[in-house]
Amino acid sequence: MFLVPLLLGFAFNSASAFTAAYSRRWGERRGQRISLLLRDIAGIPLWVVGLGLAMRTPSPMLVPSSVVTDALGWLLTATGSIMILLALAALGRRAAAPALRDSLVAHGVYACVRHPIYDGMLLIFPGLFLLSPSVAMLVACALGVAWAVLQARLEEIDLLQRMPAYYAYMARVPRFIPRLSRR
Repeated sequence: MFLVPLLLGFAFNSASAFTAAYSRRWGERRGQRISLLLRDIAGIPLWVVGLGLAMRTPSPMLVPSSVVTDALGWLLTATGSIMILLALAALGRRAAAPALRDSLVAHGVYACVRHPIYDGMLLIFPGLFLLSPSVAMLVACALGVAWAVLQARLEEIDLLQRMPAYYAYMARVPRFIPRLSRR
């Protein structure tokens, strides 16, 4: 049962990644609203419900719950959440309603990786699995990881259309894993 809202939420979220196309077709204001509706009103709430249902779905446990798995789960979830909050703070208004006239954000966590929100999610999903290590959560979190990687690629297609400076940004800033040394 958890798969329906989870996958619908991921699909709506992915459909929100085409702000440039929506704006060209229906005007900038409508394109912005469509992206906001698909992601913030439909997508995110649905996949969060899907994750909650997966957590409550009776399913065999894959790893016994322990202080270590709980601590690691909370650490990953908290670290991912902090990363997302830092990214949202750097984006400001752009986070809620992307527009054609947005400027490139390349400071803060965006100076280290191109997709800190999805990086945060890539930490949160395994953290949630460790907090509830069932088959249902493994499926939900594995789908979440796959979706986050796909979503980052879809957003890059849109960002390249909306911001010509994104080409140079892609060349100097890695997608997910920060470079340890700067040359």
